[in-house]
Amino acid sequence: MIGRTIDELAVGDAAELSRRVEPEAIAEFVEAVGDRNPLHSDPGYAATTPFGEPIAPGIFTAGLISAVIGTRLPGPGAVYLSQTLKFLKPVRLGDTITARVEVVEVARERNRVRLTTVCRNQRGEEVVTGEAWVMPSRTPVRYAPTPAPAATPGLWALGPWGWAAQALSFWSDVSLRLLQAVTSAARR
Repeated sequence: MIGRTIDELAVGDAAELSRRVEPEAIAEFVEAVGDRNPLHSDPGYAATTPFGEPIAPGIFTAGLISAVIGTRLPGPGAVYLSQTLKFLKPVRLGDTITARVEVVEVARERNRVRLTTVCRNQRGEEVVTGEAWVMPSRTPVRYAPTPAPAATPGLWALGPWGWAAQALSFWSDVSLRLLQAVTSAARR
């Protein structure tokens, strides 16, 4: 993998990657971030919803955008600054999702790149759209990843989205426990 600098980027540059949504990957994601919404993990419950079956968490799908940015465009060394997301259709187990980013603005003086981001399913339907701002590395980064051990949690493969989701889950848990403690103390 080669991380590109701002001088190597131009409007219209694009990159993509595709992944099949496997039940094991969803289970690892749910466990890693603590999103135990039964819509993602309980076929019985999911059958009672308008979807009729479990669907992938939206941030799981958005994580594929992060993968394109971090490995292909701009690539290794890029810093993800912001992302807007619009979730248009559910992503089902077995779907093949293609995440694509395209450069729509290059702000050389600020070392920033604006990207359109889109994820499509195997039928070409948009399932997630948005826009990202990224800061490319100031120097070219050549990176040859080493294979992860089989026991490595899926969280590390998810990059910033997985880390953010885990942090959100942690702070939600801490806040809930603090609220319970305050409520309990107030009753005494």
